[in-house]
Amino acid sequence: MKTIDMRGKPCPMPVVSAKKELEKADSVQILVDNILAVQNLKRMADGIGYGFTSIVENIDSFIVTIFKEENAEETENSESPAAAKEGATVLITSDRLGNGSDELGRILIKGFLFSLTELPVPPKVVIFINSGVHLAAEGSNTIADLQTLCGKGTKVFACGTCLNYYSLTEKLAAGEVVDMFTITGYLTTAAKLITL
Repeated sequence: MKTIDMRGKPCPMPVVSAKKELEKADSVQILVDNILAVQNLKRMADGIGYGFTSIVENIDSFIVTIFKEENAEETENSESPAAAKEGATVLITSDRLGNGSDELGRILIKGFLFSLTELPVPPKVVIFINSGVHLAAEGSNTIADLQTLCGKGTKVFACGTCLNYYSLTEKLAAGEVVDMFTITGYLTTAAKLITL
């Protein structure tokens, strides 16, 4: 089994490198230095139907192993980007909607997210990047709407790098943390894409 050292490498490099190695072999061991990388690698392994283990050496050292399980076939489950083809994917890049008044922009984005909960067919995926991640963090007036969307089956994702940048990783109150590789997968396979 090959070991790749991805310590110090930014998202989404650990996931991308692991996927490349798994194209050549049935297993790979990845060294990473943060828990978000571990979580992103687990999500990728789950998405392709592979086994996953992780060992915590210390606070900034993890050993992840991804392997093909016996009788396992490579699949795309309901968490995979292919699932996004069934409905709209919404990419939210800011904590306000439109240009002009910041106060008005915050009112509009709140109204937009509430409106998504009222649609007869809610979006399949809502992705937050850059300052948009504030909308999924503690203290935001949009948390109830996002939780309603989750209850209706919408996948709500927040960019891990963006959460880290704004020191919001521990304050995510709705949805899941994902890496840029996962975000790219959903955006490039979306049948309908809305970007704000």
